[in-house]
Amino acid sequence: MNITLSRKKFIHGALLAGAAIVAGAQSVSAATPDAEKTAAIPMTQTWDKTFPKSDKVDHRKVSFKNRYGITLAADVYLPKNRGNKSLPALAISGPFGAVKEQSSGLYAQTMAERGYAAIAFDPSYTGESSGEPRNVASPDINTEDFSAAVDFLGSQAAVNREQIGIIGICGYAGMGLNAAAVDKRIKAVATTSMYDMSRVMSKGYNDSTTKAQRAEVLEKLSQQRWVDASAPGARVLPETLEGVSNPVIQMYFDYYRTPRGFHERSANSNGAWTATMPLSFMNMPLLTYIDEISPRPILLIAGENAHSRYFSEDAYKAAAQPKELMIIEGADHVDLYDQTNIIPWGKLDAFFTEHLK
Repeated sequence: MNITLSRKKFIHGALLAGAAIVAGAQSVSAATPDAEKTAAIPMTQTWDKTFPKSDKVDHRKVSFKNRYGITLAADVYLPKNRGNKSLPALAISGPFGAVKEQSSGLYAQTMAERGYAAIAFDPSYTGESSGEPRNVASPDINTEDFSAAVDFLGSQAAVNREQIGIIGICGYAGMGLNAAAVDKRIKAVATTSMYDMSRVMSKGYNDSTTKAQRAEVLEKLSQQRWVDASAPGARVLPETLEGVSNPVIQMYFDYYRTPRGFHERSANSNGAWTATMPLSFMNMPLLTYIDEISPRPILLIAGENAHSRYFSEDAYKAAAQPKELMIIEGADHVDLYDQTNIIPWGKLDAFFTEHLK
C-alpha cells in the first residue's frame, strides 16, 4: 500500500468522505474581564471583513479561553445608543472552514443592528484563534467553543446572561445544536444551512457510504498517521473551475475563492484541513441528544435547493418540541451565508425576541 498519499487526492477522496467542503458535571465558570486580558493574542485591528462595516453598531475585537486552554479570537458587535440596557446576546460561528470575517461576522453585525449583543468567533485551531496544529476540527472542542463564547458573553456588563442564544451556520450548526443539548445556559438555538459533520464524514452524502468504503477511508486515515499529518496541505478548493463539473464544488468556489467571500485566513479560501482531521468525527455522532434541547426552542433554516437540506429536515424530525423548520424558497446552501436579501433576518429576530426573555 502506498501510504504517502497525494494531498489533493487524499483530501478529495478520504478527508471529508463526501463531506461539504470538498464535494462540496459542572458548567464552566464564567470568564472575567481579567481572564479576557490574559487570553490576549495578536489580532488584526483593521477592518478586514468580507462585508461593509455598519455605522449602527460598535465593534471591538476580543479574545478568551475555552476550557481546553485554547484562546479564541472574536469580534463583538453592540448596537449603538444602547444606553445602560441589559441586552439579549448571541454567539455565532460557521460555516465549516470559514472565519469570523466572513458569514458569522455578517450575521453578528446584522443582529447587533437589531438590538442584540452578538459575538462572531473563530473556532479553535482556525483563523486568529490559537491551537496547534492549524486547521484542525473536533466535534468536542468545537462544541466547547460555543460554550466558551457563552462564558464570555455572560461576563459582559451589557449582556443579560439569562438571555443568551446561539446561531450556527453550516458545519458549526451541528456543533451549535450539540452545545445547546449539553449547555443549559443556551436558551434558544437557530441554524442556517445546517450540516451534521459527523454524519457526512462517516456516512457520506445521503448516507451513501458503504461499510467497505468506510473501512477503506479509515484505513487511509490510519495509515496517514505514519505521515506528517500536520504538514501544510493542498488547498481545499481548486485554483480555477476549469474542468470542474461538480455543482457543489462550483457553489463553494463561488463563495470562498472569489471576492464575494474570499478571506486569506479561511481554510476553505486559502488553505486545507489537516489530513487526519476527520478521525474524531467518524464515530462521535453530534446530534445523538438533540431531543434534550427541549423545552428550549430550535429554529432550523435551509434553502429549498440546498444539497444539505436533508440535514435540517432530519434534525427537525429528531428534535423535540418546540421546534420549527423554515425552508427558503429558491435558495441554495451558500445563499444563506451572505445573501442579505435572502437570509430571513426578520424571522431570526422574531425567534430570539420571543424566546430570549
